[in-house]
Amino acid sequence: MQIMKAKYLVRAVALLALAFSLASAYDPSPLQDFCVAVKNPASAVFVNGKFCNDPKLATANDFFFSGLNVPRNTLNPLGSNVTAVNVDNLAGLNTLGISLARVDFAPYGLNPPHTHPRGTEFLIVLEGTLYVGFVTSNGDGNRLFTKTLYPGDVFVFPIGLIHFQFNVGKTNAVAFAGLSSQNPGVITIAKAIFGSDPKINPDVLAKAFQVDKNLVGYLQKQFWSDNN
Repeated sequence: MQIMKAKYLVRAVALLALAFSLASAYDPSPLQDFCVAVKNPASAVFVNGKFCNDPKLATANDFFFSGLNVPRNTLNPLGSNVTAVNVDNLAGLNTLGISLARVDFAPYGLNPPHTHPRGTEFLIVLEGTLYVGFVTSNGDGNRLFTKTLYPGDVFVFPIGLIHFQFNVGKTNAVAFAGLSSQNPGVITIAKAIFGSDPKINPDVLAKAFQVDKNLVGYLQKQFWSDNN
């Protein structure tokens, strides 16, 4: 069993390396949700990405992250845990246009429908069985593409499209993801809609989802309690 796991881990690392080698040397798109212009550069705080350190001061630790071999705690309502490795915790990724993540699943755990506004994702399964999929844009008819993945299988989620991963097995599952941005961002659909701060007017959501306003209030209460 350990040999099998090691074999899949080697494949995962190889695929990540291949994808990263094909990645652009920079992120061509915004690296945060917005970047408002200022007339006086002296008052500027943010750049599109991170400020760069003097290359002569760089060390090996700037390009090093440890611990993705450690299983994460999945004792939560969704039964999943995402460990992201991006420019915020691996400074050497700045300007390189790549990031990655480990995703742990409890039995029947879910990484709920979400989107990465700034990155395409590919996923490789190391352990377990995952039902995954994405939905295309309105202009393409909101078509659903799904696949059941087993250890060693890979699936790609195009940039910006809503996607999900669901553990359909009775055992834990583990997957690794590579993303085409140093800061791909993540918008969890249900949490963004029902847990926004401040709350979206319930009349808007009741109309959009064609449901009773009381149901909207109930859902907002669930997510609002998580955020506050």
